[in-house]
Amino acid sequence: MRYFKLSDDVHVPGRWELGAPIDEQGKKIGIWLFRRGEPVSVEGVIRIPLSLPGRPLDFSVAGAAVPIIHETVATVFRQLAPNDVQLIPVKVESQTDRYFALNALRMPRCIDDAACEEVQYWTAEDGQPDLVGEYRVVAGLRIDPTKVGDARVFRPWGWPVVLIVSEDIKAALEDIGATGSKFVDVTGPRTAEQDRVHSAQKHNELLRQINAAREAAYRSLGELEKESLIPIVMGGPLWPGQTQAWRVIHRPKGRTLLATEGLADPFIDREEPSAGFGLELVIETDEPVESAARSWLLQLLQSVGDEVAEHEHLREWLLKGYVSMEVSGERMPREFVTPEGRVAVLLGVESKDLPRGFITPAGEVRLITVKALLPAELTYLLEHGRSGKAELAKRFIQSGEEHLCRVNRRPVV
Repeated sequence: MRYFKLSDDVHVPGRWELGAPIDEQGKKIGIWLFRRGEPVSVEGVIRIPLSLPGRPLDFSVAGAAVPIIHETVATVFRQLAPNDVQLIPVKVESQTDRYFALNALRMPRCIDDAACEEVQYWTAEDGQPDLVGEYRVVAGLRIDPTKVGDARVFRPWGWPVVLIVSEDIKAALEDIGATGSKFVDVTGPRTAEQDRVHSAQKHNELLRQINAAREAAYRSLGELEKESLIPIVMGGPLWPGQTQAWRVIHRPKGRTLLATEGLADPFIDREEPSAGFGLELVIETDEPVESAARSWLLQLLQSVGDEVAEHEHLREWLLKGYVSMEVSGERMPREFVTPEGRVAVLLGVESKDLPRGFITPAGEVRLITVKALLPAELTYLLEHGRSGKAELAKRFIQSGEEHLCRVNRRPVV
């Protein structure tokens, strides 16, 4: 026997919305009465007002808690689970058909903690003594069918916010075409397909949160162009989310900043949450840029991004200090190109105008600056080794150059 969470399908087009149940005097009836697993006794007729008129449904929820069912649905429950439910006649506003409030009378201890995505319990420290020992959070609900007994309709002990029905009741409701009902399998461990869907949902939600944090950080730097720059043909090493893009930010004093968008995406092929490589690259100039998409700045940023994506040791070094590298000088300003046809860059030069990075739910993402070096500066680096990187960065800061990329400038060595 499999079991399913039965809930209100809120996506039915043009559907009605039911308000909280009220008694004959117009007073609201406590919805908690329908979550105790005990018979409910209310004097007089229970009335169900319409919060939003629309298409009547055979199964819907009043006041976000009390199942309201049409007589045809009530017949299914009477026949298949007569000892599990209490069917209380109600009067739905503007309706002449018969409707009932469905009260589940069974409450087995059947939640499978280990199979659920997450469970948390109320403790004495939470300040709710009447709830201690019950569930405070149940995410990705799964139940152990061996602990259900003969119940066909029930609310799980400790988490009565959900209504569960057996597969034969689900089938019977589907056979009569009951409108408004939505079923989610909650039996035992998740299937491989459910795991896949669940993993994809978690990835997409984390990606959404990281995108939001990244966009907020970029917007704080200046006027962010609405559309991302995306290559027509994808190439080079794969980025964490297998998506490559760049953003253009117009900054004060006529500056243009280009930033990668994707190096901090969560890995698409890993279960554990992450902010990808934990960094994004930025390159900035105060010289005129007619078209960012066709600029040498974007070409250089793309080349450096490919190197960072391909070599794990580079990423590790970047998060610890300065890193230098050489990339192709094709389509680069001749002022930067070495006799060997290469362009050198220094990564990680700090700036008083740019933040260190930004925070995401998966951790901090560093903003790493890309500084194009003149050939004389590359020669200095090669002569002085590791200490040369720090000295160059120091001289850039002292000269006021900092991380800015300028074609028309003098070397600092």
